Amino acid sequence: MISRTASCHCGQLDLTCAGEPRKISMCHCVQCQRRTGSLFSVAVFYARDQITIEHGTTHSFERQSASGSTVAFHFCPQCGSNLFWEPARMPHLIGVAAGAFADPGFPLPEQAVWMKESHPWLTLPDGIAIFDANPPPRA
Repeated sequence: MISRTASCHCGQLDLTCAGEPRKISMCHCVQCQRRTGSLFSVAVFYARDQITIEHGTTHSFERQSASGSTVAFHFCPQCGSNLFWEPARMPHLIGVAAGAFADPGFPLPEQAVWMKESHPWLTLPDGIAIFDANPPPRA
């Protein structure tokens, strides 16, 4: 079984993610833009039982998401890296920051959400499903 490690910038906090992710999603909402300091966030969603905190501690910050549900963000108290989050809208999943894997060969996101808040000059790769807000729930 494949296993990936996600780490914060200073290395104090490490997660192991076992198996393949459930989905990989780009979010273009203004809140994710502010949180990442970039134009979007790339979330790698795993089932809760696929993730183990190997070492380190986190601080957390909870806020309303663009869809109105709460999200608890967990970050390194030393370097501030936002490593993972728990969306109340999808309680069975945990999102992990794709950049925390430090893997340029990481798979392409399958979807881009909250495109109505995206920067109009940003071009996405072909084959990504695009949604103005949240996608419909999966069966």
